[in-house]
Amino acid sequence: MNIRRSIAAIFAFIFLLPVLAVYGQDFNAVILMYHKFGEDRYPSTSVTLAQFDAHLEYLENNGYHVLPLDQIITAYRHNSPLPDKSIAVTVDDAYLSVYDQAFPRMKKRNWPFTVFVATDGVDKGFGSYMNWEQMREMKKNGVLFANHTATHDYLIRRKDGESADEHIARVRSDIERAQRRLSEELGSAPMMLAYPYGEYNTPIARLVESMGFVAFGQHSGAMGPLCNPVTLPRFPVNQHYGDIKSLRAKFRSLALPVSSITPFEPVTSEKRPVLEINLEATGTRLNELACFISGQGRVKPKWIDPGKRFSIQAPKPLSMGRNRYTCTAPNRERTRYYWFSHQFVIMP
Repeated sequence: MNIRRSIAAIFAFIFLLPVLAVYGQDFNAVILMYHKFGEDRYPSTSVTLAQFDAHLEYLENNGYHVLPLDQIITAYRHNSPLPDKSIAVTVDDAYLSVYDQAFPRMKKRNWPFTVFVATDGVDKGFGSYMNWEQMREMKKNGVLFANHTATHDYLIRRKDGESADEHIARVRSDIERAQRRLSEELGSAPMMLAYPYGEYNTPIARLVESMGFVAFGQHSGAMGPLCNPVTLPRFPVNQHYGDIKSLRAKFRSLALPVSSITPFEPVTSEKRPVLEINLEATGTRLNELACFISGQGRVKPKWIDPGKRFSIQAPKPLSMGRNRYTCTAPNRERTRYYWFSHQFVIMP
């Protein structure tokens, strides 16, 4: 599969991906996204230490393979197989609790993880952030550090009076500054980016691809061979969604084989956007396909071409800001779920 040759197609209104003649599960990975650990004042971005311990114990005791994120990306680029139940742990922003709480727990198990660093906060010496010396210590112990931009700004938002070209130039500079600071302080930095707040639009995705990055959002779902290399999914984990009983299905999830979506563009003023999804053949029980809309619960998919193409639409206007359309379906054995999510950002 030549991913790079196919990337140019993603920037049309229809998001086209490399298509496999037969869709399999030789490549499948689940990427988890954390922020803070044991900072109970921030339940929307932190997990309790008891929750995190339960997550790690479950992975350890149930045959999961906790892999370096760059190893997963290499397998993805080459369409190479991964062990079943492969997982990567990622953490955004580089808060101090990563060093104080997550690092010792991961080091004890000799497990790798990746921290996406917003470098301005580190350079300014914010007390809630790690410092470069702590990160150098962690890197020596197998922790990978990657780009989360310098400013952690809302990338999709233009400043007053800013042209489209000026906006993209500013975003490029933001990403380049973070990559430079990571390389200067840590010796190297992989070409991996996590969008702040998981937000991107078509011009930003085009920019990121042109710079040579793979990029991750915050929309849920497993990572499979058909995933877009500049909108890779991760499962956000926080105190509200940190119960091990609810996470087990996510840990075991499989990538729903989505070959195209319309529209690709997630930023819209349409408050009831229609999302059309095309599927490759798989072992999914599509008669049990379930779709969900942020804040509105379950909605019934409309089949355009049964078993191959369907659409979903919010029955009521979405709230301003970030919203998700999510679809899941059990595998034939009903032991695991195929999972896909797309983010819409509603703006005036």
